[in-house]
Amino acid sequence: MGRNTRKRRTPLAAKAIAASAALALGGGGLIWANFYASAHESNNQSWGGNSTKAATAQVATISCPDVGQKLTNVPNRARQGVATELANLDKQITEAYSRLASTRDAQTRDASFVQNAIVGPLKEKRAATIDRIRIDIQRVGGSFDNALKQLASCTTQTVNQTNAGGQQQGGQQQNGGQQQGGQQQNGGQQQGQNGQQGNIGGQAGNGPVAADFVDITKVAPNVQGKPRKTGNASTGTFTTRCGVNANKNFNTDNVIVAPGVTNGAHHLHDYVGNQKINAFSSNNTFLQGGTSCQNGSDLSSYYWPVVRIQDGTQDFDQNKDGGGKEGNVGRILTPAQAEIKYVGSPASKVVPMPQFLRIITGDAKTTTNGLANANAHWSCTGFENKVQLTQQYPICPQGSKVVRSFAFQSCWDGQNIDSANHRTHVAFADPASGVCPNGFKAIPQLTMRLVYNINPPTVQNGQVKNAYAVDGFPEQLHKAATDHDDFISVTKNGLANKIANCINRGQNCA
Repeated sequence: MGRNTRKRRTPLAAKAIAASAALALGGGGLIWANFYASAHESNNQSWGGNSTKAATAQVATISCPDVGQKLTNVPNRARQGVATELANLDKQITEAYSRLASTRDAQTRDASFVQNAIVGPLKEKRAATIDRIRIDIQRVGGSFDNALKQLASCTTQTVNQTNAGGQQQGGQQQNGGQQQGGQQQNGGQQQGQNGQQGNIGGQAGNGPVAADFVDITKVAPNVQGKPRKTGNASTGTFTTRCGVNANKNFNTDNVIVAPGVTNGAHHLHDYVGNQKINAFSSNNTFLQGGTSCQNGSDLSSYYWPVVRIQDGTQDFDQNKDGGGKEGNVGRILTPAQAEIKYVGSPASKVVPMPQFLRIITGDAKTTTNGLANANAHWSCTGFENKVQLTQQYPICPQGSKVVRSFAFQSCWDGQNIDSANHRTHVAFADPASGVCPNGFKAIPQLTMRLVYNINPPTVQNGQVKNAYAVDGFPEQLHKAATDHDDFISVTKNGLANKIANCINRGQNCA
């Protein structure tokens, strides 16, 4: 996933301010759910704590610069080749992480093993791949920034460096950093009795860990108020009912970021809406795909990483790529509810979504990229208007269900249905006013709310039992902040216009 720092800077700043305000005011007055810029949670109340300490030198994961986010100007004729090479970079990181996880004994015997046997060879492979990207771009007359060659080098992160790239400063969050009262956050397991370094949690050894969970009843309210509506606001809603993927339409592809590449996501997706989405789908095949939506004119594709319960059980893909072979283990949960709703802008009318518009919200690589593009929202029924979590999974009280929600970018550049890094053609509205950036038009904002029946995990002696986690790239350690959602707008019979008109007229349609 690419990073669009300019378009996310204001929402991120608003989140940090809102979190500080919530702590200072005890949450007083912060009663409205805000899907424009929900605050990052304060993490100094991790339920049960995490008293385990790992060896400070233990390497938890591999951190590689995200080349794709830097490629903001790739000629159309080069995009397929570049996408294939970017997928190769992801595969190389996955393979290197697998080698990292399987050589713990060798690492304890040789302090230089990781650098010499894993990180060094990875750099060489990445350098060759980046050079192929250069050739693809220059072959069709495009320009290539040679500074991108410096992104070949990767580093390692120890167990106390995996807070989405942030550092703690004065007890306040900085770029996703967390402060935990002096205790290790997002850490690993204690060294084994034989002095060997243990894994870093989770049924497959790559997370989650105890510090990835928080008792939601102990988190201060942190939800910011919504922007005030102007006289030109578009106040309607349009709901489309597409089911919960009860027919188990899964794959580990991602046709947006890795077209033509099998297992390009390296994790499993639920699909609702369009039923013929895989790595090899095209705009033409989207129109032939059929739909799970009750409205047969909605052929859009809505897909997200599955959630799994890590209780010792396995699922159909335990020995497959994207599944157990890449650290995504446990029993796949089907949502109890999947609510898909388009909403308007508090500042203006909306224009219809263009056919085949692609939007990715959130970032699957926040553990190494940082939180600039994080857009995860985790909560519990009964708490959604008070607490929204980004960096931890909630432990819900009995009778309450886990909720993950998404609010997509609601501003479009008016020209492009996609961009080279899959981000710069869309943007978030200003969190305070709801106004789109200059040059962008308001479109119906896609919001999604997924509800799960999950027995609350327990944390005992610094270990989490019956954990749940979202699927992800194995080196991302199943952090809650890596949650993301994907969308391709495909409609017929004038549905895109009907959605916009309904919202602009202030109606509630379905």
